[in-house]
Amino acid sequence: MTDVKRVLVGAGARALFYPTLLYNVVRNKFQEEFRWWDWVDEFVLLGAVPFPADVERLKELGVRGVITLNEPYETLVPTSLYLAHGIDHLVLPTRDYLFAPSLSDICQAVDFINENASCGRSTYVHCKAGRGRSTTIVICYLVQHKHMTPEAAYNYVKSIRPRVLLASSQWQAVQDYYHLKVTASCKLSQNMNVVLETPNLLATRDLVAFDDGSVVVVTQEDLDGYDPTCDSDAIGTRIWSDLRLVYKIGVAGQATLARISCLWLRCQTQQKIPGEKLSNDPIASDQLGVLNVNIHVY
Repeated sequence: MTDVKRVLVGAGARALFYPTLLYNVVRNKFQEEFRWWDWVDEFVLLGAVPFPADVERLKELGVRGVITLNEPYETLVPTSLYLAHGIDHLVLPTRDYLFAPSLSDICQAVDFINENASCGRSTYVHCKAGRGRSTTIVICYLVQHKHMTPEAAYNYVKSIRPRVLLASSQWQAVQDYYHLKVTASCKLSQNMNVVLETPNLLATRDLVAFDDGSVVVVTQEDLDGYDPTCDSDAIGTRIWSDLRLVYKIGVAGQATLARISCLWLRCQTQQKIPGEKLSNDPIASDQLGVLNVNIHVY
């Protein structure tokens, strides 16, 4: 969109702000179905621009966060008033009508909603009428955290708040967010997910189990460099120290190591394990079997 068109749309939006706001207020007073806000989710309230008198009511509804998509001239409640009532305020100014929040703003808003929801706090998402800009944010939240497709999320929100309507740029922003945060993430997870069968023989005391049921194995190469003259306890201590360090940094207490995937053998002798024994010994090979590794990237 050219800068000239952006300026013209901005001027028109500014000129139409109070007439359209008055129109919405009148309809809200005389049409019961024309609600100022609607609950879209247990912790997400979608609606029109609030007045200062609405802040106390929002607090009574359990709202502890407000996302404002309005530009300064169409914002009626200052941040200081929200803060005075214990409500966090995220301001993401977005031009009305033909414009959509930027991808970075959408990500920030979705994270804001999700963080509040995880603490049992509700968030009020609004623009001028609760139709386009704010609906874009809410749909993006639903597709990421409620596992909906963009079409299903849009139809769901429209069933609750029939007057929602996305401009083409706003719908494109939803699609872009979906492909970036959901589709691409799923493909990456599938590409990184190595699923192999694990024989029962692996469920022995030689396995090192992590909190998600995965295992870490050490091969001959991993044992190279350890002094064979040391007793088994000393060797075990040094290996465990290294493994714990890698586990803490690379796994963050959640998933398996992406690179290390062999059998952890307790060192019960003072000799290093010969490489050919791991590769040629049929018994050792049978015990190694195949490993089940789930790789998660954060």
